[in-house]
Amino acid sequence: MEKRKTLNAEKRKAIANVFQQHFEQNSKFNELHKKAIATYNTLREQAKVKMEVIVRGHQPQDDVDTIRQMRMKYNDNGGQLHHDNCFYVQNEQGREELDYNDNPKMVFDDLYIKFKESQDFLTSYYRDELNSKGLDADYKVKLSGNYDKRNPSYYNMESQISEYLGFSSSNNVSRNQTMNYKNSWENDFKLWVIGRSYCNERMFTVDNETFEWFRAFKVARDNVKLTHEQLFQHLNKKMEKLKLGLKSYKYFDQAKKLADNLGVVLNESILNESSSMALSIYNPDNLADLLTDEVEQTKEEKIAIAKKLLAEQQASLN
Repeated sequence: MEKRKTLNAEKRKAIANVFQQHFEQNSKFNELHKKAIATYNTLREQAKVKMEVIVRGHQPQDDVDTIRQMRMKYNDNGGQLHHDNCFYVQNEQGREELDYNDNPKMVFDDLYIKFKESQDFLTSYYRDELNSKGLDADYKVKLSGNYDKRNPSYYNMESQISEYLGFSSSNNVSRNQTMNYKNSWENDFKLWVIGRSYCNERMFTVDNETFEWFRAFKVARDNVKLTHEQLFQHLNKKMEKLKLGLKSYKYFDQAKKLADNLGVVLNESILNESSSMALSIYNPDNLADLLTDEVEQTKEEKIAIAKKLLAEQQASLN
């Protein structure tokens, strides 16, 4: 009779990683996050076109060219031009409010539209890539807004991601030369504008329909971070329960039974940290067919597919 394989902390961690990968790939929140990114990408391209029309409508190219010529002759005395990626749009349709003295006044809403991005946003946007590089893109959302929980590991991950995205310097010269996401986003879209360098001093008036479109654009941007947070919270709740269960398991076959019930491919080779086969078995790309459709596949179908994949992997090891 074959001896039952026992579990320790490291083996439980390896098993938990397999379950987390499965949970994530099957999560509707994972799909929502990807859709949020795709929607933002589409609206961002449209926003570039709309913003150029707005700015050139207020500041015609002929005026920009004139000031450029004046600057060549008179330097700063010839006027001010800035190549900018941030803008304010103001709704031409006002709304009435009461001031401090209860007197009616007209208020005109405005929006800050920027095409450069913060580290927080890009961490959500590039979540999958960061995680694939061994970085923890969830390092900040884990705090749930409680910054008292920040510890050395938090600051270490913040620093590593900052370096990866280009917000801080790096000793990795080849990495800096091939890609700097911060600079790439900052230089993705810029327009020559007349006036000082402060974005809020250039308020471009737009009609109500255009204003509401840009409001929706900002919501689409915010949804990238929001769906990232929702995805983490969803996974975190599942993993907390799973880890509690794994702590009570002494043997691998107990975890294997749980995996079979959930349609998770769990191979004993995952217990061998030196097994490159184990790493390839649980790669998301290799399990795409299994993990892409949680709605249409029944539990029995998932288990059947899981058993088939496991049999194939076992055969390849023999």
